[in-house]
Order: sequence, then C-alpha cells, then structure tokens
Amino acid sequence: MRGPIDRLTAPLPRPWRTVADWALTIVLAVGAVFALKLWVVNPYRIPSSSMEPTLHCARPGSGCLARFSDRVLANRFIYHFRSPSRGDSVVFNTPERAKAICGAGGTFVKRLIGLPGETISEQRGFVYINGKRLDEQYIPSNRRGSDTFAPRKIPPDHYFFMGDNRIESCDSRRWGSVPRDDLIGEVFAVYWPPNRIGFR
Repeated sequence: MRGPIDRLTAPLPRPWRTVADWALTIVLAVGAVFALKLWVVNPYRIPSSSMEPTLHCARPGSGCLARFSDRVLANRFIYHFRSPSRGDSVVFNTPERAKAICGAGGTFVKRLIGLPGETISEQRGFVYINGKRLDEQYIPSNRRGSDTFAPRKIPPDHYFFMGDNRIESCDSRRWGSVPRDDLIGEVFAVYWPPNRIGFR
C-alpha cells in the first residue's frame, strides 16, 4: 500500500524518488531531535562548583572535584504534570539580577529549597522553612558554611534556590526567588562522564 509521499513522488524517475525518500527521512529525524530537545529532554553541562558534591564540575575550577564536568539531562515536561518539589535539582533561566551579581548567564542548576508562600531564613548555615529547620542530608558539613539571613517571604509562583555547595554558590540568597515561568525542568540523570552515569 502506497503512502502519501510515494503517491507524490510517483511521477518522478526512480533515482529522484530515492533521493526524495532519503531527504524526507533526514528531515523527519532532525525534526524529531529538535522536538525532543525543545519539549522533552535537554542536555546541560555543570560549569561551576555550586552543586558539588552532588553534581561535579571540572578541575582546575574553584571548588571542583572532578576531571570532567557532569553532563546532565533535564526533564522539560515534568512540571506540566506536577508542581516543583522541595529537593528537586532544577535547571532554570538565569534571572537578570543573578546575571549582574554572579557574572554568569544562560541557565543555572540549583536545588529547590523554598516554595511559594513559605517564609525562609538561614541561621549559621542551617535553613529554616516557616521557622522549622530543614533536614538537608545532601550537604556535607564542610560545604554548609555559616551564613545567616533574616526571614523573607517567597512570593506567589516563585521558588527559592540554593546550591548544595553553600560556601561557593551564588544563589537566591543574593538575588532572590525565581518565577515559575523561568523553570526549565528537573535534572533526572547524569550521562557523562561514564563513571558518573546514573539517575538522580
């Protein structure tokens, strides 16, 4: 049974039909890759030590533990089906204020700490949500730091992000919360280097 492309190319000589078939296959394959990157999964590289030791950056960068930077995959559609959750490692568009303060733009990867409407504070390196200390087992004591900031309320539809390497992270403590529309997706896997491959 003939498909629509076969019917369209039927009047062409056989070599031209083969060329048209290959061209269409290539166009569809490229289109599928772009669609996957745009709506489903996109790769990112970890450029700084703000998420060490959870996600590695490459030496000789300041605070970096690994020879190669982790390459991660972010699920771009997950937040269409559920709300972002505390503890998610999230890729988001860098806010303008963060670009000015941190000297970096594009996208950041940080851990989601505070949710819309919550009151967040930090006392000697420990985070408090609505007055209750947050259990953060993913942060080694030598990376916690000793910062303190007064309680602040997170606006509606905004999220508060911090790096796991608190002593090296330029994050929401300095430039504020991130609007929901700027969240790209949750990091769910490391695909490079080979010794780090796995799901998060």
